[in-house]
Amino acid sequence: MKVLVLNCGSSSLKYRLFAMPEESVLTKGVIEKIGTEDAIHRYGTESEESSLTEPIYDHREALSRVVATLTSKQAGVISSAQEIGAVGHRVVHGGEVFSSSVVLTAEVKESIRAMSALAPLHNPANLLGIEAMEEVLPNVPQVAVFDTAFHQTMPQEHYLYPLPFVLYQRHKVRRYGFHGTSHRYCASRVPALVKHDLSGLKVISCHIGNGVSVTAIERGRSIDTSMGMTPLEGVMMGTRSGDLDPSLHQFVMEREGLSFDELASMLNKHSGLYGISGISGDVRTILEARAKGSIRATLAFAMYEYRIRKYIGAYAAAMNGVDVLLFTAGVGENSPLLRALICSNLTYLGLALDREANEQGTGERIISSPASAIKVCVIPTAEELMIARDAHALVIGLQRDEE
Repeated sequence: MKVLVLNCGSSSLKYRLFAMPEESVLTKGVIEKIGTEDAIHRYGTESEESSLTEPIYDHREALSRVVATLTSKQAGVISSAQEIGAVGHRVVHGGEVFSSSVVLTAEVKESIRAMSALAPLHNPANLLGIEAMEEVLPNVPQVAVFDTAFHQTMPQEHYLYPLPFVLYQRHKVRRYGFHGTSHRYCASRVPALVKHDLSGLKVISCHIGNGVSVTAIERGRSIDTSMGMTPLEGVMMGTRSGDLDPSLHQFVMEREGLSFDELASMLNKHSGLYGISGISGDVRTILEARAKGSIRATLAFAMYEYRIRKYIGAYAAAMNGVDVLLFTAGVGENSPLLRALICSNLTYLGLALDREANEQGTGERIISSPASAIKVCVIPTAEELMIARDAHALVIGLQRDEE
């Protein structure tokens, strides 16, 4: 079965086509600046990529271009759209309704729409892709895979805010967590690396990219995670502030003459590494400036490392220990310096890093020394693969039920 995986933003669309159950990527692509006359469509494989600039005015048109590319004589990898047996969508917020991936129905779409207030920048865009895909491939089953689903195993004392309980009862104000598909995938890879069943392990998973989240995983289940009701809570990130004193909001709004929307933009898009350094939210740029002696870049990186490490310490306490610490996502996978700094201040847990293993090698690997009480792993994330797996499994199950 061919499974098309989609990640739809308000003006962008990322996609990958998988052959399942082989789990091989046939092709991938991204369309940016949807809604304009100069939309950019990049597509191909790791070794060969093509790019095309053309008018693409909405998501339906973008998805039509995707299907046309997949089946074209020049760049195509399938002979016709009928080879696509399932479409898997990344959906950011599933609220309390969805604790696992589901086949999309009218009722599921309404639930996603109802939760748009919890993720106003993401769920409406995800719905755009779902509904556009229904028009482009009307007879193909579609599956929603939720970023929040993995964290629905958190106990109530972990996910509730210490606010009047009526706010939870009326509006479901609580912590939900994100990056769940990534944390779920990486946790599933741990047993193969450490030769121990996940049911007997305490794992701390650090997804460190432009967005950052740390998750405590006990017996394969998320019991706490750093992001909250929105992705703004938690660790300092590329452009997001992470945890703040909530009284700061009113103080800054009054002193700077900001509206709430302007404040929200500042906290989400102009804070974090970017806000402190004044240079960039990209860790690679920060490290280049740090190496050249930039005081603010050095400060930004030190704050970044400290706040990630602080959450790791908190989750070691929450689980009364930790067996495995894993790093994933763009920065987590590719910054030996960040990993080394974090681990050098966790020696009280019995952690000992293997310097050579940390600085060299690629792919899944253990970077702790044999003497370390904690296994430290680098695991490249594969969120799209998890979406393809879920879509494939659900559609196969659907077909069996119909037989």
